[in-house]
Amino acid sequence: MRHLKLAPNWLRFLIVVVLVIGVFFRFFNLDNKVYGHDETYTSLRISGYTTTEVRRQIFNGRVINSEAFAKFQRINPEKSLGDTVKSLAIEDPQHPPLYYLIARLWAQIFGTSVTAIRSLSVIISLLVFPCVYWLCRELFNVPFSVPFLAIALIAISPVHLIYAQEAREYTLWVVTILLSSASLLQALQLESKQRIPDRMLTWGIYTLTLALSLYTSLLSGFIAVAHGIYVMTTTGFRWTKKAKLYTLASLAGFLAFTPWILVILTNLWQFQRKTAGTTGKLSPLSLIQTWLIQLSRIFFDFNFGSENPFSYSISYIFLILVGYSIYILCRTTHPKIWLFIVLLIAVPALPLMLPDLIFGGTRSTAEQYLIPSYLGIKIAVAYLFAYHLYDGILLLRRIWQTILVLVIMSGVISCAVSSLGETWWNKGVSYGHPQVVKIINQASRPLLISDSFGINYGNVFSLSYLVEPKVRFLLMKDRNIPKIPKGFTDVFLLNPSRTLRQGIENKYKSKINRVYSNKYYSLWKLAKPLTKKYTLACNIKLIYGKY
Repeated sequence: MRHLKLAPNWLRFLIVVVLVIGVFFRFFNLDNKVYGHDETYTSLRISGYTTTEVRRQIFNGRVINSEAFAKFQRINPEKSLGDTVKSLAIEDPQHPPLYYLIARLWAQIFGTSVTAIRSLSVIISLLVFPCVYWLCRELFNVPFSVPFLAIALIAISPVHLIYAQEAREYTLWVVTILLSSASLLQALQLESKQRIPDRMLTWGIYTLTLALSLYTSLLSGFIAVAHGIYVMTTTGFRWTKKAKLYTLASLAGFLAFTPWILVILTNLWQFQRKTAGTTGKLSPLSLIQTWLIQLSRIFFDFNFGSENPFSYSISYIFLILVGYSIYILCRTTHPKIWLFIVLLIAVPALPLMLPDLIFGGTRSTAEQYLIPSYLGIKIAVAYLFAYHLYDGILLLRRIWQTILVLVIMSGVISCAVSSLGETWWNKGVSYGHPQVVKIINQASRPLLISDSFGINYGNVFSLSYLVEPKVRFLLMKDRNIPKIPKGFTDVFLLNPSRTLRQGIENKYKSKINRVYSNKYYSLWKLAKPLTKKYTLACNIKLIYGKY
């Protein structure tokens, strides 16, 4: 691969410009998008409170304003780092504590505003670039072409930008995956004649980065499996010194993770309950369509939605690009190179995709679970461009230069559109908040009624960031018919059950109308009965042209 070592000046300039644009978009409009359902849980963990404490204090049938939520979304001096870990262990054991501990320390220094909390993910995302460079150097042993093309593609990847601005652990997970993968490759390439302290240090780095990755996401277990398959395959399934050192290092990494494994086993019921939300069913055709759209979002994302036919047309183009990239990678590189990338793509994805396809489920439709596969795909595509930009006849080089520019332009435009949007597909159950808030804020004295069941808990907290100060909340601890106080011009219900709607209609002799709905939740409004006084006022306004 000697022809991959150098790069023309125009490509160097293009990569620098793309990197600058990618960094700019990561910092741009940080507080513009909805602070979503999942992000409010991040702030809750930072505060050290548990959902049980929150339900007891504000889900009590009393009328409150949006300021009442702030107590549970900021640093509480009475709560410590231990309370953050404890709240995760009790209520969210599926989320290891590393990111939340870092976020707690970050918040103590920079505050708990939306911008401050999201800026942590942005700063961490900048570490992705040197880590990608290190991994590509270890894989391809070239200083510029493939590593910097991979950096450029990741810098303006819409899906990487979205998670770089999300107050969750996914960007940190990307960094730990890259570090553990690069350190493994470096350790394997050390010759046996190297000094023992140097070898121990390199394998120690792998142990540490593997443990950090596990403490960031439980799905790092799939990365460890991919590493194990790679080591066993490249050593010919023999019990060599490298295989022994890898086994010791990986066991040490898992041993360091043992405390959180015990936490999961202790709270196994809660763990199973929290992960049950990924067991819904989709038809095989719907699953495949979703995977195609997910694939295209790595390069192009205008948030068209799965119903838009244009989404599928674009996804087929990128499917061909990715498939051809893997083909060229496997055909033109050493097995030690392509095997690592293929395993990085396949091993984290197949255990999620195959059960969904065979038995039903929606695990593989969550983009954040497929982050390792996205990394492998980006590296494969970067190699494809590096290979064709310097090889072949002049006409073919010009064609591939044009394709590279088009891919970069699609990423840049996608990042620009995403940065300006109030909401995006990654907000999930909070996607429709801008429309809901617009409806509620139009009322002069609105009251929003909800409870803490299902997604309502996190969505109420998310809405508290968006509504105007005049909005009041009545949050119920159960599903009994609430006593609606007087003095409000409009009464809204967030995602009420049919029983609750019928009960309120019977109690207050007034119909409830749906004013907004999406696939996650609905907003309803209590219609007031027309009294004689009200009807007379309307007639007067009509006469004088007020209506």
